[in-house]
Amino acid sequence: MQLPLEDVKVLDLSHALAGPFCSTMLADFGAQVIKLEPPGAGDIARTWGAPMPGVDHAYFVTLHRNKRGIVVDLKHPQGKALFFRLVERCDIVLENYRVGALARLGLGYEAARKRNPGIIYCSVSGFGQDGPYRDRAALDLILQAESGMISVTGEAGGSGVRAGVSIADLTAGMNAAYGIMLALRVKERTGEGQAVDISMLEGQLALLGTTFGNYFADGVIPKPLGTAYAAVVPYQTFHTRTRDLALAIAGQKIWKNFCPVIGCPELTDDPRYRDVPDRARNRDSLIPKLQQVFLTRTYEEWEALLLANDIPVGAINNLAQVVEHPQVKARGALVEIDHPQAGKLRMVGTPVRLSKTPGTVNTPAPALGQHTEEVLRDVLGMNADEIAALSAAGVI
Repeated sequence: MQLPLEDVKVLDLSHALAGPFCSTMLADFGAQVIKLEPPGAGDIARTWGAPMPGVDHAYFVTLHRNKRGIVVDLKHPQGKALFFRLVERCDIVLENYRVGALARLGLGYEAARKRNPGIIYCSVSGFGQDGPYRDRAALDLILQAESGMISVTGEAGGSGVRAGVSIADLTAGMNAAYGIMLALRVKERTGEGQAVDISMLEGQLALLGTTFGNYFADGVIPKPLGTAYAAVVPYQTFHTRTRDLALAIAGQKIWKNFCPVIGCPELTDDPRYRDVPDRARNRDSLIPKLQQVFLTRTYEEWEALLLANDIPVGAINNLAQVVEHPQVKARGALVEIDHPQAGKLRMVGTPVRLSKTPGTVNTPAPALGQHTEEVLRDVLGMNADEIAALSAAGVI
């Protein structure tokens, strides 16, 4: 069966992480993604992460599967002409340049929609296409800081810390893919395209939605709590005699079951801990009691006991342990792909499961400009002489 996006063409001008993560989500479900890079070094992410023999670094290789790569100088008049010819044949333009950079080159949304009224032009930026911060350079760390995310992340009593992954970039990429899908739905009905404006800032605000809700309700500025959760107690990690344990007591039914199981039935009806608000108010006395209890057994003993009583528990795994995780293996969550230089490459597959049209990982990330001639020939119908002339002029 045809993949959901096989008839969708994407001209991807994005770089680094947010935009490319979006186009990977589209490519995994069949979208024809043409990754356009500038001459020279190409995407800055080609040198990020661990080096790999014979190919770009791991960061880029992992992020750009299922795409065709071309090199075009968009500052060259003929390069601009190629851009618009591609726009006429594509459904989506995706970019995450500094706000206004492409418009100053004459390649912004208004110029693109004159050539293709159905074009969906998705711009991903740090702060959005307008407002007083629109011109600020914005990498993931900056947006985690500005949005308040860092202020609630880290150990209790300490300074806030950056999340271990680039969640501002990744959230923006997911929101961009979602926005593009919405715009494609509108285009199906009306034939008209539109601009999609995705800001990393607002993506982080969305993740912090319930945290803001609490602040609006009680006026208390939240602070880092380590692995704990302000709204639910106990909901955090604990030390055991062997390894750490993650425990999530999310409701009263589980709490009443939990206390006798760990040998502390008296906690069930203790007025300090009777319901969720009580436990949240008195976490400073409850958590040390529970920590002492968990230190009496190994993780393995606690896991068996808690799971047998339907109490949510999990291990704190490192990445090596996740690779060997039985559930990860059973679901085929890590996939393998052949690379002509590097051989077998492993990477995370698509997290979205469709029963009839599942996403696939078919081709490795392209070398810089690998498909330039192929795309100009197949998509624009150019002949060998025309392509050679562009190459001689330094356009491609």
